[in-house]
Amino acid sequence: MPAADQLPSASDSAAPDGALLVDGQRLSVDGREYQVVVSARRKRLGLTVERDGSLLLRVPVGCETARAEGFVRQSRRWIEAKLGIQAEHRPAHPVRVFRDGEVFRYLGREYRLLVVDEGGDPVRLAAGRLRLDKRAATDPRRARREIVAWYRKSGLRWSQRRLQPWAARMEVPEPGVTVRDVGNRWGTYRPGDQGAGQMALHWAIFQLPAHLVDYVIAHELAHIRVSGHGPEYWTLLRRAIPECEARKEELDDLGRRLWLG
Repeated sequence: MPAADQLPSASDSAAPDGALLVDGQRLSVDGREYQVVVSARRKRLGLTVERDGSLLLRVPVGCETARAEGFVRQSRRWIEAKLGIQAEHRPAHPVRVFRDGEVFRYLGREYRLLVVDEGGDPVRLAAGRLRLDKRAATDPRRARREIVAWYRKSGLRWSQRRLQPWAARMEVPEPGVTVRDVGNRWGTYRPGDQGAGQMALHWAIFQLPAHLVDYVIAHELAHIRVSGHGPEYWTLLRRAIPECEARKEELDDLGRRLWLG
């Protein structure tokens, strides 16, 4: 799931008419550069404005350069509007220090850091405090790695319990799940040659309230049945979460203020 705005639907723009776009190509149209993502599951073209302002152009296999350029030009006003909104709401991701009293969030609740000399796991949540081993706390890079690893481990354990009920509700097979840094997205889904494919969740989302993590999970599960973000996709997601638009807005607002390490 991109932390981004998306336009559902149509190696350069100087390529001759009839040239086919390839996955990973960069296409320049009217001074803007788009990274091309080719998918065999798509039938229409679509655009995504990523959280960092980069532009993804999603196309089906066999899409000609001229067709893509036309679609981008027709979408110019939409692109400019979304980029303008992003400029007004730039991310304000906080910086964390690794000392007693610093606040970290887990599933929407605040926990203050306590540096301890107790042995055992470098990071653990106990007695209402996030406890960090003092040997890790003396090295900010190590402290960051250990806390991120704790989010990954705890988030994976939590999401594994949530995945099956959501998959049953949406009537889709349960995919495998990992928790890691997925860059400019809060979640991704990749279909597999066999089975239900693989979902990846960004470790940082586990700072959010549980209902927003559920939204990210449901958002990615919907891609098991629908690859793009057209009307069919949102109809499916709305059946599972009637207030999905409100949750998306809340995610966009809180997501820009998450600690990303």
